[in-house]
Amino acid sequence: MLSNIRVVLVGTSHPGNIGSTARAMKTMGLSTLYLAEPRAEPDGQSIALAAGASDILKHLVKVDSLAEAIADCSLVIATSARSRTLDWPMLEPREAGQKLVTESLTGPVAIVFGRENHGLSNEELQQCTYHVAIPANPEYSSLNLAQAVQIICYETRVAHLAGVGSAQEPTEYPLAADQERFFVHLENTLFSTGFIIKNHPGQVMTKLRRLFSRARIESQEMNILRGILTSIDKVVSNKQK
Repeated sequence: MLSNIRVVLVGTSHPGNIGSTARAMKTMGLSTLYLAEPRAEPDGQSIALAAGASDILKHLVKVDSLAEAIADCSLVIATSARSRTLDWPMLEPREAGQKLVTESLTGPVAIVFGRENHGLSNEELQQCTYHVAIPANPEYSSLNLAQAVQIICYETRVAHLAGVGSAQEPTEYPLAADQERFFVHLENTLFSTGFIIKNHPGQVMTKLRRLFSRARIESQEMNILRGILTSIDKVVSNKQK
């Protein structure tokens, strides 16, 4: 089950952090590491700091974007400081661990960590289902990357050892790639109806993404919504003929 939980590092610039992340993961039983848009390659320093977890480095997956790293995941949790400008559904670390374990029973899930110097962009954060903030000392909240990974991996292991989710009936949620296709379809339909003006789109799609992330719609519900959008598209198309 833990093999379905992947750690995704976005834009990592220090090889040592990659090795330290591998060590943090292996001590908690996680083994699947993705590097999205890495700015550094694993090297000798990475292997040294991995301290026996070089097998994780050997089998890590490198991809060109966060979207590619999470495309087949039904749950994606981004680590982030609480933001006033992007009010996304938030989890505590313990809740994040529980959700990761529960939903890993049915397929891949991901926990995403941003760049060392400025974290994840708003666009990347909007690709994630939830955000998790580690409640560090507000007077000194400077966690390095591997420390943050260790905390979330620990909470995940605690949930795993407690058997969280094992007695629940699994719920099927759409994969990240399917969600993105839905949002593209929704935006195109809203353009065609004139609800969104292309030259002045405003924050409509950001707010709709937040709404659907908060609602956490299931796969069948998304299929219904896609069907509704398709029916609207047909009506608009017929009127334009």
